[in-house]
Amino acid sequence: MNPEQWLAQYNDELQEVAARAAKTEKALREVGGAATSSDGEISVRVSANGVTTGLVLRQGVRELEPEHLARQILEVTRQAQRDASAQVLAAMEGLVGDSPALDVVKASMPEGYAGDAEDTGRPVRRRRDDRSDDEYFDNPPEVVN
Repeated sequence: MNPEQWLAQYNDELQEVAARAAKTEKALREVGGAATSSDGEISVRVSANGVTTGLVLRQGVRELEPEHLARQILEVTRQAQRDASAQVLAAMEGLVGDSPALDVVKASMPEGYAGDAEDTGRPVRRRRDDRSDDEYFDNPPEVVN
């Protein structure tokens, strides 16, 4: 391949990555999680990073003991955070694919959300790269597909 072809191909790849990044950025701006308790009395909304942005307590919560109400609010908040986390992971997977970069995103999710059916609520551990420094730098992991 001549240098002009290589440069044109490289430029096309950069434009494709930039387009995916812009699409992901837009998707992340629109992310928000929501959850409602099974009895419908508590509703929580959270931002993409899991921060509570809305809390609705309906009439029936007045009958609950304060400790029970607090536990229910926290549980519904966790559910909303997991909803937001699932949306963040879906957006990021479109940008970086199933890669070490996605593992980093998974590890930063609230409540250790892993985005899979085997999610247990425990913190997600990143895979450790046991290669030597020389091996790592000779063949680094691909971060962007």
